[in-house]
Amino acid sequence: MQLFFSSLRVQFLICFFAGVILPVLIYFLNDLSALSENIPAWNSTLAATFAIMAGVVGVRKLADFPGTIGASYVFPAFAASYGVAMFAILLIRAPYSGVLLSISFALSLTARFAISAMEKRGGRGVYFLVPGGNIDRIRRDMEAASIMLDKPVLPNMPDAIIVADLHHDHTAEWERTFAIAALNGMGVHHYKQVWEAQTGKVRIEHLSENSFGSLIPSNSYAKVKRLFDIALTSVALPILILPLLVVAFLVRMDSPGSVFFRQERIGYRGHSFRVLKFRTMRAKSAETDESIDSVHEAITRDDDDRITRIGRFLRKTRIDELPQILNILRGEMSWIGPRPEARPLSEWYEREIPFYSYRHIVRPGITGWAQVNQGHVAAISEVHDKLRFDFYYIKNFSLWLDLVVLFKTVVVVVRGSGAK
Repeated sequence: MQLFFSSLRVQFLICFFAGVILPVLIYFLNDLSALSENIPAWNSTLAATFAIMAGVVGVRKLADFPGTIGASYVFPAFAASYGVAMFAILLIRAPYSGVLLSISFALSLTARFAISAMEKRGGRGVYFLVPGGNIDRIRRDMEAASIMLDKPVLPNMPDAIIVADLHHDHTAEWERTFAIAALNGMGVHHYKQVWEAQTGKVRIEHLSENSFGSLIPSNSYAKVKRLFDIALTSVALPILILPLLVVAFLVRMDSPGSVFFRQERIGYRGHSFRVLKFRTMRAKSAETDESIDSVHEAITRDDDDRITRIGRFLRKTRIDELPQILNILRGEMSWIGPRPEARPLSEWYEREIPFYSYRHIVRPGITGWAQVNQGHVAAISEVHDKLRFDFYYIKNFSLWLDLVVLFKTVVVVVRGSGAK
């Protein structure tokens, strides 16, 4: 039953019935003959159909990423899809029924939440590990429940997933088992793919075409994303001017020193730029020094006593990052991407971690995949993990992953987690 509700086709049919058929019946009180002559109702029904299709697919796409719960994206996905549909109607000035669309939105949203309650929980299935090669890494690094197979026999479970080191030279019996499993529709995956899907990270023993498919992310999406950055910043800047002036006043009144903090950081394609933030530390501290030479000075520690009273609030809510919208307009940053590091830190990490500079292949962001999953880091061991998150973002560089980061950022800001 749970697998039944996990079908994309079933989800669309249920939401279509709840969001289109039922609203029409309710709106016309079973007198469907009036529908043929009601142009606003026809337009609203058509818009609702497209909105439901986009909402159902959107929830599925967003829930595919690690650490995400499908139900948490139901409202944002459907609100966005209905919002776009409404915008299209207004743009072409077509007549519509606000009542019909409202009923459709409420019922389709309720139906998709009900589907989430019935869907299969606990991941994509039970992992059965095939001995040999580097398969032990999946048990050491992952918290997902798994079972080690001791002989080449297919598991007798409908949701079984076979995980193996497919680069290992397995015996003929195991190879035959893999083929039979695939013919029976059972998933057979390389252990690295499963590790990435469960953790949201990419292994970085080496960079190769085999790991990334291509070392250059999608150029087409990068161009679209740049246009989106410019459009969003142009809309947000007039709205944020007054709040930013208030914050600037509070920073100046809280402690002596400059309102803004500027620091040289390494960004897109390894080029340096000066990031702009609200000052959150006392004057004459590392943060107000624009020419930091020490790695120790560039690191913000837990409960750092240099942070001011208003600065702690700004860091917790991420308001201190908002002046970076000017960096976005200049093309130095994006709203979403790997966080840019101060030059001393970046140079230190490059000496300690192979291929660290590869994270500069995309524009750095105000928020990013590593930030919403890990928070602020400083220790070299934590940076290894952060780099794995960054590489996962680069490998899966797409609109869907950016939307996940956006939604998770809202949650992080509300909770105030991960800040220092």
